[in-house]
Amino acid sequence: MTETIDTRQLILDAAIKRILHYGYAKTTMSEIARDCDMSAGNIYRFFASKIDIAEAMARKFHTDGFQAFASFAREDGPAAERFRRFFMYALEQTFERVENDAKILEVADVLKHERPTYYNEHLAQERIYLVKILNDGADSGEFRQVDNPEETTEFMQSALMKYRYPQLFSKLPLPKLKRELEGVLSLLLAGLSASATEL
Repeated sequence: MTETIDTRQLILDAAIKRILHYGYAKTTMSEIARDCDMSAGNIYRFFASKIDIAEAMARKFHTDGFQAFASFAREDGPAAERFRRFFMYALEQTFERVENDAKILEVADVLKHERPTYYNEHLAQERIYLVKILNDGADSGEFRQVDNPEETTEFMQSALMKYRYPQLFSKLPLPKLKRELEGVLSLLLAGLSASATEL
C-alpha cells in the first residue's frame, strides 16, 4: 500500500469506529481527525466531506457481499437454488449488520437522501450477477427464455426490496423474514420456470 492509501484507510477505520459508536450526526470531521492524530485540514485531503466518508464506509461494508454474489453467479447447479442463496445471504447479512450495529441505519438514511445514486449503482452491480444466474438457468432449460434479462432481474430486485432494506423489515424477527422471502422467491421462480406460461 502507498502512504496515501494507508492514510485514507486509517481515516476510514477511525470514522467507522466513531460513527458506529456515536452515530453519523454526532460525529464530526474534527473528532475523526483527533482519533487519527492529525489535523482536520489533513482529513479533507482524503475525504472532501463527511458524506464521502459515509459512502466509503458503505462501499467497504458491501465488498464482502459482492464477493459472495460473484461466487453464487460462478457456481454450477440449479439456477433457482443459486437465486435463493443470493437473496437469503443478502437478507441475513443485512439483518445481522443492523442487529450488531444499529447506527448503520443512520448512515443508510443519510446516503439515501444525499447520495441517492449510490443505491442505484449498488443495485446495478448486483444485477450483473443476477443476469448471469438467470441466463444460466435459461441455457440449461430450467428457466424459460426472457426478452430482457436485465429488466427481469430488476423486477426481481423490486419484488424483494422488503428483504434488502432494514427500514422495511417491520420489526419482524429473522425467521419470519426468511419464511416470507422463501415464499415470495417461490412465486417469482415459478414464473420463470420453463413450464410457466409467458405473460
